[in-house]
Amino acid sequence: MTDFVLVHGAWGGSWCWARVRDRLAAAGHRVFTPTLTGLGERSHLLSPGVGLETHILDVVNLIQWEGLHDFVLVGHSYGGVIVRHVADRMAERVRELVYLDAFVPEHGQSLNDLAPGYAEMFRAQAIEFGDGWRMPPIPAAVFAVNEADAAWVDAQSTPHPLVTFETPAQLTGACDRIASIGYILAAGFANSPFPKFHEAAAARGWWREAIDCGHDVMLDAPDDLCAILLADRVSCVGAPAGSRSLH
Repeated sequence: MTDFVLVHGAWGGSWCWARVRDRLAAAGHRVFTPTLTGLGERSHLLSPGVGLETHILDVVNLIQWEGLHDFVLVGHSYGGVIVRHVADRMAERVRELVYLDAFVPEHGQSLNDLAPGYAEMFRAQAIEFGDGWRMPPIPAAVFAVNEADAAWVDAQSTPHPLVTFETPAQLTGACDRIASIGYILAAGFANSPFPKFHEAAAARGWWREAIDCGHDVMLDAPDDLCAILLADRVSCVGAPAGSRSLH
């Protein structure tokens, strides 16, 4: 039995992970899918005071109060920024760190630094639609979410605090010393900012995978994603990084 902590991205919530959570639980594992403050079913808590540190502590405190050790930590999209900080602070507890089509900042970098083509748009939309501090959801179609789910995703998504995209990462480097680290790319997401992180993963010695689907892998390809998450990589730790695609 393995414990999984799955962290969603911007505008999302625990709901994003329902299909993956159900499959992993059915296989006998424990799964935690925290909703970050101010999003999803916690959208009533959104305020100008919610920042990157709030979201990091959402996950750190879950791990602390649930007494989790030797678990798999997964971050999707913006959630990559969160899990990188969590792993940096709690590296001794993390068995495996997985970036799922996610941002991977270095110390001093903000998410907007990693997506310069989007930064101006985020700020402009926050000014026009969110009193200057919150960003309205981006339509699911932009992320190549499958057609059957697109309208539902749009209805579920909630505004996200802009400051979380503008705050520089504060990292010691402990997050990169975890024994097993991997990157999963959504290969069916056109104009994606994420292939550069997938490519960099090889140079870091991380394992790599690619799934031919849109950005919301947990919705488009939950079976493929679960197969990757449940793969036994313990014997492969320290081996040369590999890469394969699932179609």
